[in-house]
Amino acid sequence: MKIGELAKATGTSVENIRFYEREALLPAPQRTDNNYRSYGEEHIERLTFIRHCRSLDMALEEIRSLLRFKEMPQENCEGVNELLEAHIGHVAERIQELKSLEKQLKTLRAQCAESNAAACCGILKELSTEVLAVPANSVRKHVHGTH
Repeated sequence: MKIGELAKATGTSVENIRFYEREALLPAPQRTDNNYRSYGEEHIERLTFIRHCRSLDMALEEIRSLLRFKEMPQENCEGVNELLEAHIGHVAERIQELKSLEKQLKTLRAQCAESNAAACCGILKELSTEVLAVPANSVRKHVHGTH
């Protein structure tokens, strides 16, 4: 199948498929005589696995590790469990960051309780002043899908 067909079969954009190929998460497909990429069932299977991992907010390196385990089925899966435990820790940290963010946003929202002219908006004034108080140990380092 061509890349468009793979994209449709897996609900993945063509750009993401090419990205996963560049990242060596998805093996390079064979080429046809006219140099089109030719994908097979193994690409659908692997791309489905990758997308499922991404839906769990796993980083590319985590997916890479899981794929290595998948490629060595005789190996002990203790490393898979350890990886998942670490990922659960990342998720717990992110939940705490999001709760803190929610609190900050609610505090900010309270700065403007009624509709006024934008020039009188407490939210806009607050955003124009010094940075909102962020705990010293709370560095926003999380970008969706990475750790």
